[in-house]
Amino acid sequence: MKQDQRSSHTSGVELSRWRVGIDLGGTKIAAVVLNPAGEACASARVSTPRHDYGATIRTVVELAQAVLKQSVNGPETPFPAHVVGIAIPGSVAPATGYVQNANSTWLNGKPFADDLAHAFTHPIRLANDADCFALSEASDGAAQNCESVFGVILGTGCGGGLISRGHLVTGPRQIGGEWGHNPLPWPQSDEFPGPTCWCGRTGCIEAWVSGPGVAADHLRRTGQTRSGEDIMAAADAGDARALETSNRHADRLARGLALVTNIFDPEMIVLGGGLSKLPHLYELLPDLMAPHIFADSPVVSICPPKWGDASGVRGAARLWDERTSSP
Repeated sequence: MKQDQRSSHTSGVELSRWRVGIDLGGTKIAAVVLNPAGEACASARVSTPRHDYGATIRTVVELAQAVLKQSVNGPETPFPAHVVGIAIPGSVAPATGYVQNANSTWLNGKPFADDLAHAFTHPIRLANDADCFALSEASDGAAQNCESVFGVILGTGCGGGLISRGHLVTGPRQIGGEWGHNPLPWPQSDEFPGPTCWCGRTGCIEAWVSGPGVAADHLRRTGQTRSGEDIMAAADAGDARALETSNRHADRLARGLALVTNIFDPEMIVLGGGLSKLPHLYELLPDLMAPHIFADSPVVSICPPKWGDASGVRGAARLWDERTSSP
């Protein structure tokens, strides 16, 4: 589910357990083990078996077993009691139990949560990867002690997760924070109807501000085929056309974030994913957002993640923390 696949275990008991976190990405699967004190004591990552549903399940289970073995001190030491949290690129529709909205499209329409539950011999919880990212940064990361947090993943996609008073905000359809598949707000004349998104809609925020979105925008304007990272590096080096693309990206991202701010009013926005490593975003975004925010004090705090690329997998393990239980 977008929040998690709940079990019958009560909160408070789980905090004494070792927690395995799995972050299922489109190109890699990462894993971590957190001990009862919340310290990472083992980690690993492998390539994702793309477009192979059965192999994806097997790889997730095998990776969890591998990091647990790393965390055991000595061959005679028994495995500690543990639980597993898994971040997925999408959510589980409550009405059907099937994965929805995953850009790892081979998961869509599959009973992934049930199939994983059968493959594991320990309790599991599932959540959207952006929710796990937000949970990690709100728990002990850059947004620790903030009452409201919007966690954003800017990479091959454009995900979002909402935290309010330590709890994930997901809603009855498990789509809370899914800002990337709304239309780009305050569009300019040359931005309508916008590019076609993988979801089938046109003009989605994700189609503009994700890494592939930046590359596609640059190609349309210049005829040059370059990756989003290459474009941003060229902009930093003074390439005029790349700088124009970079500035358009920042302006569009600011409009999207301002829309979420007007609805949710987060105390902190944390940016994750590959594009979160661009320092100019933290300099430009607050001022670019301000004209669109419906408040007398329109400045919003925006920061990079404390845990970097490991934040999502740490958040997956933290799905078993007491603070993630529903209010």
